Amino acid sequence: MRLALIGATGMVGEVIRELLLERQFPVSELILSASKESEGQKVEWNGVQYEIFSPSEALSRKPDLAIFSAGSEIAKIYAPKFAGQGCYVIDNSSFWRLEKDIPLIVPEINSDALIKSDLIISNPNCSTIQLVMALKPLNDIHPICRVIVSTYQSVSGSGKIGQNQLNRERSGVFEGVTAYPYRIDMNCIPHCDVFLDNDYTKEEMKLTNETKKILDNSDILLTATAVRVPVEGGHSESVNIEFQNNRPSIENIRMALGAFPGVKVQDFIEGNTYPMPIYAHGKNDVFIGRIRNDHSHPKAINLWIVSDNLRKGAALNAIQIAEKLIEKKFLIQ
Repeated sequence: MRLALIGATGMVGEVIRELLLERQFPVSELILSASKESEGQKVEWNGVQYEIFSPSEALSRKPDLAIFSAGSEIAKIYAPKFAGQGCYVIDNSSFWRLEKDIPLIVPEINSDALIKSDLIISNPNCSTIQLVMALKPLNDIHPICRVIVSTYQSVSGSGKIGQNQLNRERSGVFEGVTAYPYRIDMNCIPHCDVFLDNDYTKEEMKLTNETKKILDNSDILLTATAVRVPVEGGHSESVNIEFQNNRPSIENIRMALGAFPGVKVQDFIEGNTYPMPIYAHGKNDVFIGRIRNDHSHPKAINLWIVSDNLRKGAALNAIQIAEKLIEKKFLIQ
């Protein structure tokens, strides 16, 4: 298994390298690529020093699988080139997600739809992944008609530049390269990604459009407000779900969520047990709690969802897609 990792030195790339070892993913040759600034540098993985190559050099080595975590421009240019050589590409950027013929995959939900000719596969947005992991099992037992979500997104979602800004500000330094238009320490910024013509941000519309594609349901109504918060890692979401018919019982909701692979219910308010980013850090599951009926609406409930955005929200989901390709024998070990 010749595996190319494009964007190997970024935050997601680092976690991918960790998870390849953690999950004992079969790698016979690892090909690392990153930005021009990193080319020629060495990175240690599994006790071996690997040189960082350009994307063109990585392409010339003809990998069987390429995982991209290098942004939309690199994905736009290079994903078709890798796929043109018969290489499977799993892309973490937003570039391919809403393309009609490109599958947008959360393995626990829709990996059965993958076919052998799907050489470019898109990894959803981190906030979308943890949201649909809650919506899917509930929609299966009682169809959902509307979702209102507010996100509380950590600075790691902006990469190292976001984390560096937060850490500098916590040290009292307010100069340097910034990820946000305002200070993030001791602040919340209702502005994730760029604003669009409809006054929503790109992040908010990703949640809307990607959810519909993953669940294969264009009728679900979804509206979002995405907020950046001064947390180093782990995204949180407050979610209101309205069902088409009568809402399921809280007991049935807990059972459906608890039985879904990759979901852990943490919902014992008597013991102050509920999901938080400090609990989700370094873990692969999506954690759900504060499960309760919406007292203002007879068909709605409220949930609180937390996940490590660098793991299930990005790196883990990509590796799980690759594992599905092996399971389906599209990729041969």
